[in-house]
Amino acid sequence: MAGRGTVKAHTAFNANNDAETLFKAMKGLGTDEETILKLLTSRSNAQRQQIKAAYKTLHGKDLVSDLKSELGGKFETLIVALMETPVMYDVTSLRHAIKGAGTDEKVLVEILASRTQAEIREIIKVYKQEYEHNLEDDVAGDTSGHFKRMLVILLQASRQQGVQEATIQSDAQALFNAGEKKFGTDEDQFITILGNRSPEHLRRVFDAYMKLSGFQIEESIERETSGGLQHVLLAVVKCARSVPAYFAECLYKSMKGAGTDDATLIRIMVSRSEIDLLDIRAAFRKSFATSLHKMIQNDTSGDYRKTLLLLCGGDDA
Repeated sequence: MAGRGTVKAHTAFNANNDAETLFKAMKGLGTDEETILKLLTSRSNAQRQQIKAAYKTLHGKDLVSDLKSELGGKFETLIVALMETPVMYDVTSLRHAIKGAGTDEKVLVEILASRTQAEIREIIKVYKQEYEHNLEDDVAGDTSGHFKRMLVILLQASRQQGVQEATIQSDAQALFNAGEKKFGTDEDQFITILGNRSPEHLRRVFDAYMKLSGFQIEESIERETSGGLQHVLLAVVKCARSVPAYFAECLYKSMKGAGTDDATLIRIMVSRSEIDLLDIRAAFRKSFATSLHKMIQNDTSGDYRKTLLLLCGGDDA
């Protein structure tokens, strides 16, 4: 997937020059937001980390603290998010989802269902360093039932590799027997199979399931489960089919109808900007009657909108 992001490293990069530019943009009366947002969206995350270090060396001040004191609202949230390393951004998002008032299930599901095995392992490691807590214990302490069990399985980051030809048919049959074929639902079967098989294996199982039952697996999950478990199972299925299509749908839902789920919009635009945002844009255009660019344009305003549109990086008319 390398190189499918919209944000690329700046070729003629000089951390000290950028640090100076940002310092001047915040010095004295008023703030030059335009300079700040244009500079930070045209640097890679690794380069932003170097700018942060240069800023401290040159001015003895913390760049993020200065940005927070100069900016406000959603624009500030977005800029501060861009300044986090990708793993720290996931770690702090998960921490807030667990430690805030109530549990933000949406964040737990989105991150744990979509990240690679290696990313999950890194998140667990950094979470432990940062908070001296086990992420699994914190997630388990804050959730319950089958939903908790599915999240715990995802945190094991030990999906089988590749396609197990011999078990495609039996997996499809087990899912059919666990849901559509019986009165009530055997959630454990759904959790075990969807939590432990590789995406490519699951795609083959979904095809076999369709032939066997006449249903898409998503339809069965919607009928047979509910609540948090349904959300996480659907996210896992969608990510097995296509991670960019999953994020395109999340972005669409964050903006359609009245009001905007800005937290989700920011989280996805920032965390996918260097990974697969070009593919997300293509999936968005294919699935919905508009482009990601147009939807952001119609749904947001001000410097917040300008920054999101620069991250989006173009319109797919």
